[in-house]
Amino acid sequence: MGTMADVAKSARVSVTTVSHVLNDTRPVNPETRERVLKAIRDTNYQRNALATALATSRTKSIGVSISALRNPYFANLVHAIEARASARGYTLVMGDSHDDAAVEARLFESFLDRQLDGLIVAPAPGAETASLPMIVGHGTPLVLIDRHIKDVNCDQLAPENIEPARQLTRHLVELGHRRIAVISGIPGIQSTTERLEGCRQALQEAGLELDPSLIGHGNSSIDDAYAETLRIFGAGDSRPTGVVVLNNAMTIGTLRALKDLQLKVPGDVAFVCYDDFEWADLFEPSLTAIEQNVNAMGAKAVDLILDRIEGSDAPPQILRIPTVYHHRHSCGCTR
Repeated sequence: MGTMADVAKSARVSVTTVSHVLNDTRPVNPETRERVLKAIRDTNYQRNALATALATSRTKSIGVSISALRNPYFANLVHAIEARASARGYTLVMGDSHDDAAVEARLFESFLDRQLDGLIVAPAPGAETASLPMIVGHGTPLVLIDRHIKDVNCDQLAPENIEPARQLTRHLVELGHRRIAVISGIPGIQSTTERLEGCRQALQEAGLELDPSLIGHGNSSIDDAYAETLRIFGAGDSRPTGVVVLNNAMTIGTLRALKDLQLKVPGDVAFVCYDDFEWADLFEPSLTAIEQNVNAMGAKAVDLILDRIEGSDAPPQILRIPTVYHHRHSCGCTR
């Protein structure tokens, strides 16, 4: 196994130039850089990550705290983050907060102990008081993803929530539905509040109110969505004729409950949902759904955190990533 001196000798450069190529601390002539990279391969040089971190004050690692990693949406989001981070020479250290601020705080302590260069966080409910102050006070670069939190001084990005939920609900109203159920997510997080507000706005524009008894507290859970759907749609003649489901895990629970109640979609219940599946168009009927652009969101989160790691002092950005409306057949439309 070669040393830096071996690499320098093979490439006919100084050890300092090799260090600049390895650590990206100063521009190096492209031809010289390629010669150094070839020498690294030829000498089988293996960089000592700890020594590099001590020399540069960087670990080239980003901490990512995400809830419910088994959820396909968050799994896809992590994949997008990893792809962009890897392309820019960084690795990830992962943690699942399980949407519990106490668990999240312990993750943050572990991240700080590892001296990670920055953090990308989908904050748990209550994070603004229970866990995020630790990171903000420490000064570690921070980007919030998927959920915004007021009064936290960092870059934040999330999908559009209000207008897509409003669009889904308005479509059911335009189809003639007046009793519309909503299966809602975890209380206390921005995405839940905003999507519920979008549903409420669409109903109010039509002169209707969102009946509290028709709001199912699905808590972004398959099982809770299943139970709440049974409660709402098991009421016989007074049951709703349409339902808006506000995330993908709850879509599974709601569809399962409707099936067990022997209610047909869309014949008995018009169905629309926030969050698209790769296989949503393969359902029978295919699902009318809102798709989040997770690739754009993950890539932008990495770009934002690396800008901060590299010393940007620009004002924090609060960004929204547009969504895509897929009009299919579960709403009752045949086109």
